[in-house]
Formats: sequence, structure tokens, C-alpha cells
Amino acid sequence: MKITVLDGYTLNPGDNPWDEVARLGEFTCHDRTPPERILERARGADILLTNKTPLSAETLAQLPGLKFIGVLATGFNIVDVKAARARGIPVSNVPIYGTDAVAEYVFALLLNHYRQPQFHSELVRLGEWNRANEWSFWRTPLAELAGRTIGIVGFGRIGRRVGELAAAFKMKVLANDVFQGNPPSYPFAWRSIPELFAESDVVTLHCNLTPENAGMVNRDLLGRMKQSAYLINTSRGPLIQDADLAEALRTRRIAGAALDVVTTEPVAPDNPLLQAPNLTLTPHIAWAALEARRRLTAITRDNIVAFLAGKPINVVN
Repeated sequence: MKITVLDGYTLNPGDNPWDEVARLGEFTCHDRTPPERILERARGADILLTNKTPLSAETLAQLPGLKFIGVLATGFNIVDVKAARARGIPVSNVPIYGTDAVAEYVFALLLNHYRQPQFHSELVRLGEWNRANEWSFWRTPLAELAGRTIGIVGFGRIGRRVGELAAAFKMKVLANDVFQGNPPSYPFAWRSIPELFAESDVVTLHCNLTPENAGMVNRDLLGRMKQSAYLINTSRGPLIQDADLAEALRTRRIAGAALDVVTTEPVAPDNPLLQAPNLTLTPHIAWAALEARRRLTAITRDNIVAFLAGKPINVVN
């Protein structure tokens, strides 16, 4: 059984070996695969593993021997899952590896906004504390999370974990999801998208990207937010219309935003968000804690083992 990884570098830049997967067959790992080399590298593989290298219907049609696709992530929009299903190819993702990693990162961004530790550390290094001649000084408003309202769009595993942490910080939790499921153990309330954006001090996105929600965070929805509100996206970049968010930040329509994802990644040099004020922009690293990447590798191994046993798991198509 030939196993080929099309883009394995982010999962294993050197600290997360592929050994558990490699022993399952004839194993080849490419750090990255440019579009023009996808077919060349995918041909002959029984099992393809991909993170962000796209597998379109046209590509799949030219891979008659392909038997299984493993997505090295939770989101699976990089694969044409309908085309794969039509060809009898199961596609499995890794649904739970990054729950704690992403939820913790949301609060790193949130606390950075409200308490500004790094900014004030830099001021100290620049001598501002000494020049102020005060035992305590600050240059930005500092505020607590307790008592604030957080709105969570996408109330799956990650969203619920974010809500759990928010409740521990004594925040009020609002949620929205197309599938509501059983309520969590902490207090919360369901809201429609417009209501959630209007009522929240913080809005954080944790939903899959679908044709229905692509670009949903637009000028109209941003216009419903409080002027003091903060927007966080650690989910999928295309949920937000970049130009509309950049305008909302430039005009101080909202207080700020933190994005770990953008529409095109890496971020394009002409993306208007790069010139927007009050924006924290990080390079898609919320998921990337070593512990989370090790879990991802282990679950990918389990996905392959289950497929080889004739009982595939975590199948999304």
C-alpha cells in the first residue's frame, strides 16, 4: 500500500516524526507540492494525505488507483468530497486534535487585546516606565474579561471549549450553530447571527466554511457590532470579507480584531488588512502546538488503520 503525503512540512517541521504512519506502507512525504506537480506526485498512491494541497474533481479523475484520502486537518474543503464519493473514495479528516490548542489561542488573543502585556513590555524596554517616574503606568485602557459577553459562531467541540473557558472567566456566553445538540454544562444562550453580533463584546468564529457562510462577516454584519467590540477568527479566512473588515477597523467602527486566518494564505501583499489599525494578524498557528500536532499524526494513523481494516472512521463524505 503506497502512502503519499503531499504537504507534510507544517505537521512535521522536524519535531513530529511520521514513523507511526510510515510503517503502514510504502511511505513518501513531500514538504510542499506546487499545483503543477500534484498529479505527478499523487499518481500511483493508494492513500493520499493532504493538508492544504487541493484535490479537485479534475485531479481525482486522473487518479484511478486512489483508494483513500486523509485530510491532515479538521476542515476538509480542500478536497472535492462529492467527486471523491462518486469515485468510491472515502475522505477522512481529523476532527478533535486541536480543541484545546485553538481555544487557548483565542484567549491568548483576547487577553492580549484587553490587557496589552506585550505592548507594555516593549514600552519598558524603551525606557518609558523609567521616564514616567511612577511605580505603575499604562498607555492603553486595561480591562477585565469578567462580565463581558462573548458570542461564539460555531458551537462544536472548539466553540464549546471556548465557551467553557469564557465561563471560567465569568463571561456571558452566547452561541450560534446550525446544529444545536445537547447544551453544555455552563450557562449560555442561543442567538441568531445578527443578534449575536449586536449583543457581544467579543465575537469569535469557529464554524466550517460552506457556500452558505462564505463572506458572511461583511459590512452589514460588522455594522451591527458595538463600537467597543472585538472580532476573532481562528477558523477559516473566507468567512470574513477582508476589505469590509479593514474598512471597519480604519473607521473605528469596531475596536479591533485578531485573525489567525485570512482569505488567501499566505496573506497577499495587497490585502487591505495589512494596513488596518488595531489588528493582530498571525500566520495560521492557533492549531500548531506540538501536542496538537502529535495528536493529529496519531489520529491520521488511526484513520489509515481503520481504512485498511475495511472500517473507515472520521469519514466526511
